[in-house]
Amino acid sequence: MDPFLAALEAMTAAWHDIPPPNDAGRRMAGELRTTTLTGFAAERGRIAFEDEPASFQAALAEAAGPDAPQAAAAPPAAPRIPAGADLAALSLCEAAEAVRSGAATSVALLEANFARLDAAEPVVNAVIWQDRDAAFEAARAADRAVAAKAPLGKLHGVPMAHKDMYYQKGRRSSCGSAIRADFTPDRTATVIARMAAQGAYVWGGLNMAEFAQNPTGHNRHYGDCHNPWNPPYITGGSSSGSGASVAARFNYMALGSDTGGSIRLPASACGVTGIKPTQTRVSRAGVMPLSFSCDNVGPLARTARDCARILGIIAGHDPADPTSATHSVPAYEPALTGDLRGLRIGVVENYFLDGADAAVVAAMEAALAVLAARGASITRLAVPFMETVATYGGVVSRVEAATIHAEWMRTRPQDYAIHLSGRMYPGFAIPAPFYLEALSRRGPILRAFAAEVFSRVDMLATPTIRTCIPTLAETDIDAGPPGTEHRFLAVSANTRPFNYLGLPAVSAPCGFDPHGCPIGLQLAGRPFAEAQILAAADALQRDTDWHARIPPVG
Repeated sequence: MDPFLAALEAMTAAWHDIPPPNDAGRRMAGELRTTTLTGFAAERGRIAFEDEPASFQAALAEAAGPDAPQAAAAPPAAPRIPAGADLAALSLCEAAEAVRSGAATSVALLEANFARLDAAEPVVNAVIWQDRDAAFEAARAADRAVAAKAPLGKLHGVPMAHKDMYYQKGRRSSCGSAIRADFTPDRTATVIARMAAQGAYVWGGLNMAEFAQNPTGHNRHYGDCHNPWNPPYITGGSSSGSGASVAARFNYMALGSDTGGSIRLPASACGVTGIKPTQTRVSRAGVMPLSFSCDNVGPLARTARDCARILGIIAGHDPADPTSATHSVPAYEPALTGDLRGLRIGVVENYFLDGADAAVVAAMEAALAVLAARGASITRLAVPFMETVATYGGVVSRVEAATIHAEWMRTRPQDYAIHLSGRMYPGFAIPAPFYLEALSRRGPILRAFAAEVFSRVDMLATPTIRTCIPTLAETDIDAGPPGTEHRFLAVSANTRPFNYLGLPAVSAPCGFDPHGCPIGLQLAGRPFAEAQILAAADALQRDTDWHARIPPVG
């Protein structure tokens, strides 16, 4: 056996009584070694500044700069819903306006979504549970409120389902696992409550990677989620059901979570729009944790405008989550003007394009040309610290995930999928000084990165996923041959850095690969610049129709 793995197994047996995974899990742990402990030793000397005592939140505030001025543009005109429109194909904003204007009832929206769900779900496997009776009751109540001319919220009468890790009091929340298959929380997540206050209601819980810990959409317990554009291919994870359900047009919007790319990856692979906000921008209260330092909450929807509406509702400080930022929440939708004059976009040519497929690069370049035609200037540049960021980010997320799961890993190891226990296993043997170093240098790295990058450009552009997406079989660690681990981990190479740095990033559709699967453009901005990156994604969607295309499934 590899000496590292032998030492790891001895250490975990002595410290935690954690049984080792099988051979596939050992291979996974060995693959992670190259990006954690070995990489850590190689990267430590590259950081040429001392640790600073200031908190990461202070670094975020500094890197954000002064608050951007509020957009002067008027709110967009209400969309017109054509007679006979396919209600399931509407965007979130269109669906909300349809109910508000009387062009459609909430019951009709729900019926249209369920009809599409019944046709597509046998193929995509995006749903863990449904509560149709409660949903129809909520829809009828929403329609009565419209008839009574009661005040209506921004999401009034819109049905939706979310990744099955958002707690709703009295409703099941499996977290995609066997361990929590029957877990019923006694509280409701703040973000769910905030959307409900605007008139939305929930009809189900969506499939996801087990405990939100893979980038592909595999799930041993509830079945793998399949890409609605080409079912043998991955949906991206861990918010796999969120991406697939929105793309397949039986869900107007779904919340995902993003610890290393789990909103942006399924958005890219499924051809929808998803945003990971700035770290701390949105409350995580009542949401299953994975990594204290890197978890984020955000939406997947059909358009950038849909994401802007949702973000405007769920963002903002929450006393139930003391880590949530106190920054004011701007009006995101009015910022979507289509005018990009003066915007500086930096195309990152190091790290993010390493091993990139030609079809992916070509789609990204075509999208950049659209943004340039809208007035943006395009600059090619290299960004600093990427290998360091990747190494430190891996240390932080693996140690924190291992900490959260240590008790279950001791008492119920058989209930974890091989690839999941293999991913967490190295976290039990990473020394505490390595973890604390990765945390304490996070603020200084962000300051240095922001000073060098955001003095030159306003946002960065990269492919969301560097390569054409792989199949489920090509990334099945539990059953695949040696080498599968590398293909599995490579899916999230371009998204993980922005979790460690805490920067906001959006993925928007920009084309299709030779297999007919979507390609995503990732735009990342300075802290709390969600309005700016959403404005760029919206501008792209004004002049392209990638986001409006509907997959053939169902």
